Amino acid sequence: MIRVASYNVRKAVGLDWRRNPLRILEVLREVDADIVALQEVDRRFGRTRAASLSPEAIEERTPYKAIRFAVRDASLGWHGNTILVRKNFEVLHHCRIELPCFEPRGAVLADIAAEGRTLRVVAMHLGLMKRWRQKQARAVLDYLETLEGGLPTVMMGDLNEWSTTGGCFDHFAEHHNVVNPGPSFHAKRPTFSFDRIITSPHLHAEDSGVHVSERARIASDHLPVWARLSFGA
Repeated sequence: MIRVASYNVRKAVGLDWRRNPLRILEVLREVDADIVALQEVDRRFGRTRAASLSPEAIEERTPYKAIRFAVRDASLGWHGNTILVRKNFEVLHHCRIELPCFEPRGAVLADIAAEGRTLRVVAMHLGLMKRWRQKQARAVLDYLETLEGGLPTVMMGDLNEWSTTGGCFDHFAEHHNVVNPGPSFHAKRPTFSFDRIITSPHLHAEDSGVHVSERARIASDHLPVWARLSFGA
C-alpha cells in the first residue's frame, strides 16, 4: 500500500488572505501521505517566481523532501508544480513536461523508489479552457508513452475540469483509472471535483477521499485529496 495526495496550495494564501506557509505544512502533516503532488507552490514576485514553501521548511517541519523542478533558483516548482516524497524514499529520475497552452502550464514527473517498489508520479495543473485541457491531457499521455519501463503510474493534480466525466477525462480514461475522491473546491463549500488522481492498470485505489479539517478549510481555496493505492501482481 502507498498513500498519495494532491493539493493546490494557492501560493500559501488562505481564505483569510494571509500568506501562511506554515499552515500549509501543518495540513500536509494532517494528510500524512507518502507522496504529494503540489500545485501553485510558487508565488509571482515582479517578473520572477519565488517559492511560497521553502524546501528547507518542508524538510524541517514535515516528513517530506521536495523535488526541485524550477528553472530559476528562487523557485521550487515548474509552472507551480512540484512533488514531495517521504525522506526515506529515493528519487531515481525527475523531469519537466512541456504542455501546449494558451496560458502558462506544465507538468512534472518523478520515478520514485518506495517501499520496495518503483512508482512513476506525474503532478499537473491543467488549463481553464476545455480545448486546452484536452490537448494537455493528450500531451501528458503521449509523453508517458515515450518512456521505457512501463512503471506503475499515478497522475495527480488540479485538472480544472468542471464535469465529472468527459472533457480531458475522455483521454485519461482510455487506458487509466480515474479516481474521484470527491468535491474539493471551493474549500469553504466544496462543490467541484477539480482535484483528481489517475492510475495506470498496475495500481488499484483501495480508498480515496477529501481531507477536511478546520485548518484545511482556511489554508487554501482547495482541499487536499488522497488515495490509498495497492500494487497489482
